[in-house]
Amino acid sequence: MSPLDRRHFLRGSAAALTVGAAGGLSAGPAAAAVPAGFPAYKYVRTLLTPSQLSYNPTGEIIFPCIRGVAGRIASPLGRYYLYYAPHDAPGGICLSYGDSLEGPFTEYPGNPIVRNDWSPHYKVSHVSSPHVMWNEDAKELWMYFHGENTTTRLARSKDGINFTYDKGVLSTAMLPAGTTETSYARVFRHDLPARGARYVMVFMLNNTTNHRDIGWGWSADGRTWTFSQTPLVRHDEVGALSIGGPHLLYRNGSTYVVYNSNKENGGNLLLTEVGNDFSLRKHLGIFYDSGSAAPENGRAAAPSFGTDGGVPYMIYEAGERLAGSIAMARG
Repeated sequence: MSPLDRRHFLRGSAAALTVGAAGGLSAGPAAAAVPAGFPAYKYVRTLLTPSQLSYNPTGEIIFPCIRGVAGRIASPLGRYYLYYAPHDAPGGICLSYGDSLEGPFTEYPGNPIVRNDWSPHYKVSHVSSPHVMWNEDAKELWMYFHGENTTTRLARSKDGINFTYDKGVLSTAMLPAGTTETSYARVFRHDLPARGARYVMVFMLNNTTNHRDIGWGWSADGRTWTFSQTPLVRHDEVGALSIGGPHLLYRNGSTYVVYNSNKENGGNLLLTEVGNDFSLRKHLGIFYDSGSAAPENGRAAAPSFGTDGGVPYMIYEAGERLAGSIAMARG
């Protein structure tokens, strides 16, 4: 697990939601408390705004992924590569680069680096939600992205700009009947010896009830996957209509998943401890409380994490769904 995936961190303490005997949700005394000693992330500035970008087909961008590339690829454009995308058609995976997580980030002039038409592999309405993982075994940057919302795909690169298509890795056909979306996936180097796995994927799944949950899967090589047929975190367990944008975090010798809730239920980032073997379900409440002022306007989502000079940072969506920007918070 790279340091950029590991040093990421939880916020303050919050009351946990508990499930009553009749299955209802109550915000009673905390059944578990968010561990102490973690930085409290605070919004610092906006890094990317759609109206200021040359590639801006839809007026919106989502799902940032920050990666340190210095020492990993030859002649990088900057120390950090920031991937993101519009969501609505045609989407398009984009890149900006910079030398600090504080910014500024410079838009790559050749955006989008991955389009919605990649012959002969696919032709879809849109591609979006790039998650780029440094694969130490292959010495490559592996990008997981969706297009359509039913399918997550993998592409691979030596330089972080020019990608080679690999394969589809997740689709609704791999989940129970009635699953309508499997997207917004992030992949992490994480050993699960009992499952013969070295990688874990977390993603958003939707079904015919139109309530989104967090799904998960495991893989020995990052290419061929097995997926749990039940959610990792259910929306109703945490008092939300929908949850998504999951990211794994590591602290205190344990594993956590942080994810966003829908704006109607606070628009905050929530936290669940799942343990290193993913057998726990400790719902710990609010990880990051989105503000009411611009640019968050009551919604923070799809976080990605990194450290620079020992300082923790969170890069995330700030603002209304499909009307926000990419922001930076510092711990």
